Amino acid sequence: MDNRKGLIIVYTGDGKGKTTAALGAALRASGRGMKTLMIQFLKEKGTSAEQDISAPLLENIRIHSFGKGFIHDGDDMGPHRERVEAGWRFLEEELKHGPYDILILDEIASALNFRLLSIDKVITFLTEMQGTLHIILTGRNMPEELVEIADTVTEMKEIKHAYRKGIDATPGLDY
Repeated sequence: MDNRKGLIIVYTGDGKGKTTAALGAALRASGRGMKTLMIQFLKEKGTSAEQDISAPLLENIRIHSFGKGFIHDGDDMGPHRERVEAGWRFLEEELKHGPYDILILDEIASALNFRLLSIDKVITFLTEMQGTLHIILTGRNMPEELVEIADTVTEMKEIKHAYRKGIDATPGLDY
Protein backbone atom coordinates (compact mmCIF):
# COMPACT_ATOMS: atom_id res chain seq x y z
CA MET A 1 0.00 0.00 0.00
CA ASP A 2 1.36 3.41 -1.00
CA ASN A 3 0.90 5.75 1.97
CA ARG A 4 3.08 8.61 0.76
CA LYS A 5 1.63 12.07 1.22
CA GLY A 6 2.41 15.27 -0.53
CA LEU A 7 4.97 17.49 1.16
CA ILE A 8 4.91 21.25 1.63
CA ILE A 9 8.34 22.73 0.96
CA VAL A 10 9.37 26.35 1.54
CA TYR A 11 12.33 28.15 -0.04
CA THR A 12 12.68 31.59 1.55
CA GLY A 13 15.31 34.10 2.69
CA ASP A 14 17.21 37.07 1.34
CA GLY A 15 19.71 35.04 -0.67
CA LYS A 16 19.54 33.97 -4.30
CA GLY A 17 18.26 30.60 -5.38
CA LYS A 18 14.66 30.21 -4.24
CA THR A 19 13.11 29.89 -7.69
CA THR A 20 16.18 28.02 -8.92
CA ALA A 21 15.81 25.45 -6.12
CA ALA A 22 12.15 24.98 -6.98
CA LEU A 23 12.99 24.52 -10.67
CA GLY A 24 15.75 22.09 -9.71
CA ALA A 25 13.20 19.98 -7.85
CA ALA A 26 10.90 20.11 -10.90
CA LEU A 27 13.74 19.08 -13.22
CA ARG A 28 14.74 16.21 -10.94
CA ALA A 29 11.10 15.09 -10.69
CA SER A 30 10.78 15.28 -14.48
CA GLY A 31 13.56 12.71 -14.69
CA ARG A 32 11.23 10.40 -12.76
CA GLY A 33 8.34 11.13 -15.12
CA MET A 34 6.62 13.42 -12.61
CA LYS A 35 4.65 16.44 -13.78
CA THR A 36 5.02 19.95 -12.35
CA LEU A 37 2.81 23.03 -12.57
CA MET A 38 4.57 26.30 -11.72
CA ILE A 39 2.55 29.46 -11.12
CA GLN A 40 4.60 32.68 -10.99
CA PHE A 41 2.72 35.32 -9.04
CA LEU A 42 4.84 38.46 -9.55
CA LYS A 43 7.03 37.72 -12.55
CA GLU A 44 5.72 39.17 -15.76
CA LYS A 45 5.55 36.92 -18.81
CA GLY A 46 8.69 37.20 -20.91
CA THR A 47 10.92 38.59 -18.15
CA SER A 48 12.60 35.49 -16.70
CA ALA A 49 14.58 32.96 -18.71
CA GLU A 50 12.90 29.98 -17.03
CA GLN A 51 9.81 30.93 -19.03
CA ASP A 52 11.80 30.20 -22.21
CA ILE A 53 13.32 26.83 -21.34
CA SER A 54 13.50 24.59 -24.41
CA ALA A 55 10.49 22.38 -25.07
CA PRO A 56 12.21 18.99 -24.49
CA LEU A 57 13.12 20.04 -20.93
CA LEU A 58 9.58 21.26 -20.35
CA GLU A 59 7.89 18.02 -21.35
CA ASN A 60 6.77 17.50 -17.75
CA ILE A 61 7.00 21.11 -16.48
CA ARG A 62 4.42 23.81 -17.20
CA ILE A 63 5.22 27.40 -16.22
CA HIS A 64 2.55 30.13 -16.20
CA SER A 65 3.27 33.74 -15.24
CA PHE A 66 0.59 35.93 -13.70
CA GLY A 67 2.58 38.93 -12.55
CA LYS A 68 2.81 42.59 -13.44
CA GLY A 69 6.50 42.82 -12.53
CA PHE A 70 8.26 44.50 -9.64
CA ILE A 71 6.14 46.44 -7.18
CA HIS A 72 7.35 49.92 -6.25
CA ASP A 73 6.24 52.36 -3.56
CA GLY A 74 3.17 54.22 -4.74
CA ASP A 75 2.14 51.60 -7.31
CA ASP A 76 -1.55 51.02 -7.86
CA MET A 77 -2.00 47.54 -6.39
CA GLY A 78 -5.25 46.89 -8.31
CA PRO A 79 -3.63 45.54 -11.50
CA HIS A 80 -1.16 43.45 -9.47
CA ARG A 81 -4.01 42.00 -7.38
CA GLU A 82 -6.03 41.19 -10.50
CA ARG A 83 -3.12 39.24 -12.03
CA VAL A 84 -2.43 37.32 -8.80
CA GLU A 85 -6.11 36.43 -8.41
CA ALA A 86 -6.18 35.30 -12.05
CA GLY A 87 -3.19 33.08 -11.33
CA TRP A 88 -4.92 31.56 -8.32
CA ARG A 89 -8.10 30.85 -10.31
CA PHE A 90 -5.98 29.31 -13.07
CA LEU A 91 -4.19 26.97 -10.67
CA GLU A 92 -7.46 25.83 -9.10
CA GLU A 93 -8.90 25.01 -12.54
CA GLU A 94 -5.67 23.41 -13.75
CA LEU A 95 -5.48 21.12 -10.72
CA LYS A 96 -9.01 19.86 -11.49
CA HIS A 97 -7.95 18.75 -14.98
CA GLY A 98 -4.26 17.94 -14.89
CA PRO A 99 -2.61 15.13 -12.95
CA TYR A 100 0.32 16.97 -11.37
CA ASP A 101 2.84 15.66 -8.87
CA ILE A 102 4.32 19.04 -7.92
CA LEU A 103 2.83 22.51 -7.66
CA ILE A 104 5.24 25.45 -7.38
CA LEU A 105 3.83 28.73 -6.08
CA ASP A 106 6.67 31.04 -7.09
CA GLU A 107 6.84 34.36 -5.20
CA ILE A 108 3.76 33.43 -3.18
CA ALA A 109 5.40 35.06 -0.12
CA SER A 110 5.57 38.42 -1.88
CA ALA A 111 2.00 38.12 -3.14
CA LEU A 112 0.90 37.51 0.44
CA ASN A 113 3.12 40.17 1.99
CA PHE A 114 1.76 42.78 -0.44
CA ARG A 115 -1.76 41.55 0.40
CA LEU A 116 -2.49 40.65 -3.21
CA LEU A 117 -3.94 37.35 -2.04
CA SER A 118 -5.53 36.25 1.22
CA ILE A 119 -3.26 34.19 3.46
CA ASP A 120 -6.36 32.43 4.80
CA LYS A 121 -7.14 31.23 1.26
CA VAL A 122 -3.62 29.83 0.88
CA ILE A 123 -3.63 28.16 4.31
CA THR A 124 -7.02 26.57 3.63
CA PHE A 125 -5.76 25.35 0.25
CA LEU A 126 -2.60 23.86 1.76
CA THR A 127 -4.33 22.18 4.68
CA GLU A 128 -7.15 20.75 2.57
CA MET A 129 -4.99 19.41 -0.26
CA GLN A 130 -5.43 15.67 -0.42
CA GLY A 131 -3.24 13.03 -1.95
CA THR A 132 0.36 13.05 -2.98
CA LEU A 133 0.70 16.52 -4.53
CA HIS A 134 3.95 18.16 -3.38
CA ILE A 135 3.69 21.94 -3.02
CA ILE A 136 6.73 24.22 -3.15
CA LEU A 137 6.37 27.82 -1.92
CA THR A 138 9.00 30.45 -2.71
CA GLY A 139 9.70 34.05 -1.79
CA ARG A 140 11.40 36.35 0.68
CA ASN A 141 9.85 36.80 4.12
CA MET A 142 7.62 33.73 3.96
CA PRO A 143 4.74 34.31 6.38
CA GLU A 144 5.31 32.43 9.64
CA GLU A 145 1.95 30.64 9.30
CA LEU A 146 3.23 28.94 6.13
CA VAL A 147 6.61 28.13 7.66
CA GLU A 148 4.76 26.41 10.53
CA ILE A 149 2.68 24.11 8.33
CA ALA A 150 5.56 23.26 5.94
CA ASP A 151 7.32 19.90 6.14
CA THR A 152 10.65 21.27 4.91
CA VAL A 153 11.90 24.86 5.10
CA THR A 154 15.14 26.12 3.59
CA GLU A 155 16.33 29.66 4.10
CA MET A 156 18.66 31.10 1.48
CA LYS A 157 21.06 33.47 3.22
CA GLU A 158 23.01 36.09 1.32
CA ILE A 159 26.68 36.07 2.22
CA LYS A 160 27.90 38.13 -0.70
CA HIS A 161 26.24 39.36 -3.90
CA ALA A 162 27.68 40.89 -7.06
CA TYR A 163 24.93 43.52 -7.01
CA ARG A 164 26.53 45.03 -3.92
CA LYS A 165 29.66 45.62 -6.04
CA GLY A 166 27.60 47.50 -8.62
CA ILE A 167 27.31 44.55 -11.01
CA ASP A 168 23.91 44.42 -12.71
CA ALA A 169 21.74 41.31 -12.74
CA THR A 170 23.11 38.75 -15.18
CA PRO A 171 20.79 37.27 -17.81
CA GLY A 172 20.59 33.50 -17.47
CA LEU A 173 21.90 33.57 -13.91
CA ASP A 174 19.68 36.11 -12.19
CA TYR A 175 16.64 36.17 -14.45
